[in-house]
Amino acid sequence: MKADKEKKQNRVQPWRQQHREHTNIWLYTLEIGCFAGLIWGGVKGVFFYMRFTSVLPGYLLEPFFKNSFLHSQAGYYLGWLAFIGLSILATLIYVLAFRKLKGPGPGILYGIAWWGILFGVLGPLLDMIPPLRELSRTTIISEFCLYLLWGLFIGYTTAEEYTDERAREPQKAREQALSMEGGSKS
Repeated sequence: MKADKEKKQNRVQPWRQQHREHTNIWLYTLEIGCFAGLIWGGVKGVFFYMRFTSVLPGYLLEPFFKNSFLHSQAGYYLGWLAFIGLSILATLIYVLAFRKLKGPGPGILYGIAWWGILFGVLGPLLDMIPPLRELSRTTIISEFCLYLLWGLFIGYTTAEEYTDERAREPQKAREQALSMEGGSKS
């Protein structure tokens, strides 16, 4: 009798579950953007030094700095920092507009869209990179794949955070176990 009373006291009532932890959208965006820029900006640097791409890692800074500076070590790190900034901006846009979309598809399309904007429109327009017809096939494929994976990282990571129920599963499983236990002894 006493054990049943303790079980009832320990059982969590659904109407008492008013407090639920929510992800801080701004800190989460900053975190994902930083990691996206750090990881994929590093991959971009490796691609450049292994000659998979002829586009400088600091190409985003091309309108603001001399090309000779962007070829230096400091230019490389500043370009990496610019890519982190771009990643934070892209993550913010994705989180605000598309965070509830599930699966990897939206993120892949998002990365392809950024590649198209940067390499097809803004890059040549602002003299950051040559037009696509002047780039080698290896450069085009490498940059396309990089942005595809970058978008996948941003999109899928964001979608997992906002659509994943795993954070609430342990609580649900405990409640179900308690309710089944209480129901079987009646």
